[in-house]
Amino acid sequence: MRIGIVGLGRMGGNIAVRLTRHGHEVVVHDHDPAVVEKTVARAEAGRAVAATSLEDMVAKLAGSKRVVWSMLPAGEITETTVQTLGGLLGQGDIIIDGGNTYYKDDIRRAAELAAKGIDYLDVGTSGGVWGLERGYCMMYGGNPDAAAYLDPILSALAPGQGDIPRTRDRDRDGLDPRAEQGYLYCGPAGSGHFVKMVHNGIEYGMMQAFAEGFDVMHRKDSPLVAEGERFSLNLADIAEVWRRGSVVSSWLLDLTAEALARNGDLAPFSGEVSDSGEGRWTIEAAIEEAVPVPVMTAALFTRFRSRSGNTFAEKILSAMRYGFGGHIETKG
Repeated sequence: MRIGIVGLGRMGGNIAVRLTRHGHEVVVHDHDPAVVEKTVARAEAGRAVAATSLEDMVAKLAGSKRVVWSMLPAGEITETTVQTLGGLLGQGDIIIDGGNTYYKDDIRRAAELAAKGIDYLDVGTSGGVWGLERGYCMMYGGNPDAAAYLDPILSALAPGQGDIPRTRDRDRDGLDPRAEQGYLYCGPAGSGHFVKMVHNGIEYGMMQAFAEGFDVMHRKDSPLVAEGERFSLNLADIAEVWRRGSVVSSWLLDLTAEALARNGDLAPFSGEVSDSGEGRWTIEAAIEEAVPVPVMTAALFTRFRSRSGNTFAEKILSAMRYGFGGHIETKG
């Protein structure tokens, strides 16, 4: 297939390159021409073509069904891009938003584009800077026929089953086999980004638990502790041993262990932790549904507090965010 990709940042550029590795062709565009040039150079076997604008991209997409994937930050830039593409594309074409858009915006956009005969898919994409090699976990929503048409693209981006053992009883009726491959059709427009939004809310809580636990160990030799009860603990070694058979082993723990092995005091990190929207939206959804989410709420509020004074726990959070997503929260 040939697909246009707009936005070649930490994930968009790697998505383009991964698709070319699986035999697909991409037409790529970014506001920075140097990034476009770099992506074309990284692509496999000359399967990437540069576009100087959205209009140029659409012109270079051949065939009766043109597909454009937007990989831009949520907000005005994505809204403007989708609206512009809606004016350039037509009946039977498909627009994909693979960023972290608010799911209610997806519902609205899908309805607006459907009036023009254009399908809109929202694809919640997880994988960060590691997705090029590992693949991307994707949760998507929209017209099921458009989703089926894009299956070759989505399956190429997905990680596949790999060496992860199968879950018992996965062969019963009603379970989607694509979930085992790392991608899943969730339902109508908005459902993909809704599931990804909750995923990120859970991520906040998990990261906060690790951060607090390591901070408790970090402070065990504090003067506040009775002298005979103080321990000087090697956190890098503790993170490493937990990776080996512990029930808390995870990718987040892997990233923590790597950061602590590199610098035990996490000196390069400021501890001022950003939030990218999904945590807030998850809590808003929970309020609408009257669902208590105290862990995720506390995790979000801790990020707010970190920006006016922080602890070792916030450095742990920063280290994890840098590890999986390339988010820079180092000292200025």
